Amino acid sequence: MSAPFPQHIFDITPDDNAEIPQTQFIMVSAAGDVAVETPTGDVNTLPACQPGVQYAIVAVKVLATGTSAAGIKGLS
Repeated sequence: MSAPFPQHIFDITPDDNAEIPQTQFIMVSAAGDVAVETPTGDVNTLPACQPGVQYAIVAVKVLATGTSAAGIKGLS
């Protein structure tokens, strides 16, 4: 059983090829879009993410293409 709240936080550098540790949430420190890939291979964009908000998404990649937010953190 997984914990109900994230127990780890890590920096994410957007990259179209590199996988990241699977997230439960993503946060940004500078507003913008965040393009993600899920474990099932779906690719989509979280539009207009705002600093300090936890966005619930299970992601294995944060893509450079389509991402304009900065200071991205993964929570798992």
